[in-house]
Amino acid sequence: MYDNCNNQGVGAQGRYTAMRDALAATGRPILYSLCDWGQENVWTWGAGVGNSWRTTGDINASFGSMLSIFHANAALAGYAGPGGWNDPDMLEIGNGMSATEDRTEFSLWAEMAAPLVAGTNIARASSTTLSILSNKAVIAVDQDSLGKQGRLVSSAGGHDVMTKPLANGDVAVVLFNETGSTATIATTTGAVGKTGASRYTLTDLWTGATSTTTGAISASIPAHGTVMLRVAGQ
Repeated sequence: MYDNCNNQGVGAQGRYTAMRDALAATGRPILYSLCDWGQENVWTWGAGVGNSWRTTGDINASFGSMLSIFHANAALAGYAGPGGWNDPDMLEIGNGMSATEDRTEFSLWAEMAAPLVAGTNIARASSTTLSILSNKAVIAVDQDSLGKQGRLVSSAGGHDVMTKPLANGDVAVVLFNETGSTATIATTTGAVGKTGASRYTLTDLWTGATSTTTGAISASIPAHGTVMLRVAGQ
């Protein structure tokens, strides 16, 4: 990671490009993370310079901070792809948010194909924190080889629906309740880009529960919570 601290007012694109060339000259494979806090619209040129780029200022361990950064990063889905990723900053899981909020951050970051960088003390992490950070089904969505960042299908009244196409033809769907009270959030398989089948299988990536639907997708979601589903059906 090349941080933007003490930049002495020198433009980010020039500095980060010079470091790209210096790293390339070593002949070693290096993942190059640009940490310029989203300055100079880095997402418009980052893919030609590094492998990931911070899209915002620093996150902190609060729901408000996470929510603000989520919306900023979600709006940039069109700039991400294999080899170059929008980076909404580290995971604050285990640092003071509730377990529900921690699962939400992990779900949203995975749906956005973001770098999953743990920002907590792993050696002192609780079993709940470790179980969230090690959810293989959610990590698989983040690291899916198709390399698509999830996009918002709808976002109104604090109720968000995101969809992310996956390499095997499935889609990952996140239903996110930003509000302070339990809410039912609904969408359809067609709205999230899954069509052509008479019946679909829904797998809850946090509980492992499966169900089927002919098209409707709906869940009751607690305040600040998410439901993350993998939708299959050919």
